[in-house]
Amino acid sequence: MEISRYVAFSTDPDGGNPAGVVLDARGADDATMLAVAAEVGYSETAFVVEGDDGALDVRYFSPLAEVPFCGHATIATAVAHAERHGTGSLLLRTAAGPVTVTTDRSADGALVATLVSVAPRTAPIEEADLAELLAILGWSAADDLDPALPPRAAFAGAWHPVIAAASRDRLARLDYDMAALTALMARRDWTTIDLVWRESPTVFHARNPFPPGGVVEDPATGAAAAAFGGYLRELGLVRAPATLTVHQGVDMGRPSTITVTVPAEPDTGIGVTGTAVRL
Repeated sequence: MEISRYVAFSTDPDGGNPAGVVLDARGADDATMLAVAAEVGYSETAFVVEGDDGALDVRYFSPLAEVPFCGHATIATAVAHAERHGTGSLLLRTAAGPVTVTTDRSADGALVATLVSVAPRTAPIEEADLAELLAILGWSAADDLDPALPPRAAFAGAWHPVIAAASRDRLARLDYDMAALTALMARRDWTTIDLVWRESPTVFHARNPFPPGGVVEDPATGAAAAAFGGYLRELGLVRAPATLTVHQGVDMGRPSTITVTVPAEPDTGIGVTGTAVRL
């Protein structure tokens, strides 16, 4: 099995989010894929099998479990595929549903990929769950939350509670009980916690605790960014169509930039764009 390693949402190998990519995973069973993901040690590794119709069947594994969809590993997979086969459009069949990805080269020659998520949606967070989540994070509902961005669970392939900080300083201070958050997220089928702070109408900063993946924090989370774009559109918190910038990974020393495209039409997929470079 040939395993490639990329960093997504950055052109600097010291930034972004590393992902493993296996472009030919034919014959690999679940146990093998999980073992490879654990050996690679990144938050996710993508395993690809090309179908007879040219579409790619893709599965994503963290070192601990399979996840239904992963944005940064999708960007990395698209760039890896483009390096071998040229740029263009791909159809990915994921556990979350069909995802289209388009690759192209930027003016400086870097490969750039844009995925379009499955249709996003949101759901309320139970009051008890929100209270437990804030307690685990050490956040105060009265002092630390931005009332303009209400807590909500958001989906664009995987579920991510959106919790908005009232200040950049609050976002910068991340300290939580990993075992307690793991248990809560397992009960509610949450993939990451999307902690965000709004710098301007179209610029956001994010941090994503990811204990189900065996890591304290994810430096760039494309699936959460897509879910967040859907959340903003559904709640009328952004004027669509809109192009948003999400900065992530800064506080952990792996700066990442995610571009999110929010179409005006309801129930349409959210675009997530980023670069990726081989490690």
